[in-house]
Amino acid sequence: MSAAANFQNPENRFEITHDDIMNISDYGKIRGDVRKSIVQIKKHRRVPIGPYATFFFENYQTMWMQIHEMLFIEKGGDAQIPDELSAYNPLIPKGRELVATLMFEIDDETLRRSILGRLGGVEETVFIKFGDREILADAETDVDRTTADGKASSVQFLHFKFSDDDVAAFKTFSGDIMLGIKHENYPHMTLMSAATKASLEADFA
Repeated sequence: MSAAANFQNPENRFEITHDDIMNISDYGKIRGDVRKSIVQIKKHRRVPIGPYATFFFENYQTMWMQIHEMLFIEKGGDAQIPDELSAYNPLIPKGRELVATLMFEIDDETLRRSILGRLGGVEETVFIKFGDREILADAETDVDRTTADGKASSVQFLHFKFSDDDVAAFKTFSGDIMLGIKHENYPHMTLMSAATKASLEADFA
């Protein structure tokens, strides 16, 4: 199956390999169509919470496009591919997890500095709750996302690890699913839409 076909049919694909990377000039020819497809995919995988935070739940397709965009923009050729695979493959769900990029989007620099300066450790306070089950997020360990002086990064990479029983319960659960942050300076929660739940179910093998 071609790299482009894998993008369109990503079922049970948990890793992007060198063989999944298109020739960048060929990617340029379909870039517009890919970006349109991703807009539709991301529509139900974007979950705002509170005034500043937004979760973007990642999958094979979002990371496939991200890698190709980096290669297309930076034009590093084959030498760039290993670094991009290393950076973005960890953000593809591996069959028993959900993976999200959490972004604090604050345009005003002074306000952004003030808010993030009070959110140290926020990456340790994120959860998904459904029924009597609560899945706490694990942060990516590649970089410390809270500085020594207690300032949080504006971008956090989070893994929600599910057991087999959690997956089965999530798929059959028909009640409210809560996505939340318990940090004392950002205590916000929101309900997932049915469309978001349906989209995330596809991340489980």
